[in-house]
Amino acid sequence: MKLVHLTRLFLPLSAAVVCTGCLDSGGSGSDDTRIGRINYQGLSGLTYTTNSQSGETNEAGEFRYYPGETLSLKVGKLPVIDNVPAQDFVSFLDFQPELREALRTASVNDRGLKDHRPVEARLLPNNTELQNRTRFLLALDWSGNVSEGEGIDIRPRVIEQLNAAINDPDIPDTLDFTVSAQDFAAADSPANRILQSICFYPEGDRLCGAPPSPQEIEAAPSRPENDEDLDPNTVYKEDLQSLADRIREAVRTLEDVDSEQAENYLERELASISSHYGRRYYLEDYLASHPASDTGIKTIEVRKIGGETALAEIEAVSTRPNDIAVHSWSWQTAEVEYYVAGNTGGESEIRINFRPEDTYRWITKDIRVIID
Repeated sequence: MKLVHLTRLFLPLSAAVVCTGCLDSGGSGSDDTRIGRINYQGLSGLTYTTNSQSGETNEAGEFRYYPGETLSLKVGKLPVIDNVPAQDFVSFLDFQPELREALRTASVNDRGLKDHRPVEARLLPNNTELQNRTRFLLALDWSGNVSEGEGIDIRPRVIEQLNAAINDPDIPDTLDFTVSAQDFAAADSPANRILQSICFYPEGDRLCGAPPSPQEIEAAPSRPENDEDLDPNTVYKEDLQSLADRIREAVRTLEDVDSEQAENYLERELASISSHYGRRYYLEDYLASHPASDTGIKTIEVRKIGGETALAEIEAVSTRPNDIAVHSWSWQTAEVEYYVAGNTGGESEIRINFRPEDTYRWITKDIRVIID
């Protein structure tokens, strides 16, 4: 039976315009390849290869692929990951097969509904490989401080210096992200030796040069006490010491990106990806009202913006089952059935929880039902 007094959710033109550039599962480039993205805010400057495609991730962290292909990534010549399933969004958790497997099993939240978020939250602080790889990639960002709403920006100058560093026979050309956090971040670790070889300033900047030696500093004259006695053509001891300090402070290490920063970054990116998936779907109706005498089965449908709704799982609960009761649900039709069980003046929220077939993420949408 159809709903009575339904308030339907109309999508304005502006919403359609906003989603024109969304990385939908049906999204593609000018050919028939699809477009994927590393994290939500992106990771630029990586060299990527799939079974059929290759290139460099752009400023949005995008790459091209065909469904069913795997993805490998490098920073310059330094391997980052190999043979990860290519998809719309590839998060750092997707880099590791054991984490991908763990994400397949959802937790149950305080609403009694399946939820992927507690699983993500449990994995973030407890995986050394994930933390090591995240800290290293964040340390390669040009600014050294990836704020909310920003992606990781690995610039050509950084990649050139990184390649030069790993060409040095004394520096390994691969990194073992599985070692302990202490070993990975040790002062003389391979990761830190690579970072210390990179200057994150424009070419020719004085901070990219060698610092003045202690002998040079000691041999320089001291600054006179009176400014009028300063010689503009003389470099003083204090100036050389200040320059040496600035050059040393400009050298980047993993100490500049701690585990808390890495975890915060991962949390932001995962939350943004989940929100993006949530914006792809809407309920056919968001408000319904029925008389108490109308106890027939009602149906509410989950729809996808700009495409067919393909679900892997669905479930639903009523916040007040004595007023509005859930009858059944079907992932095949993306529908939930319910009926009026209470008296006039009653109402309830029906929470519809579903997982699209192309992701492990669960999405919840609510409809308010009033008995009038």
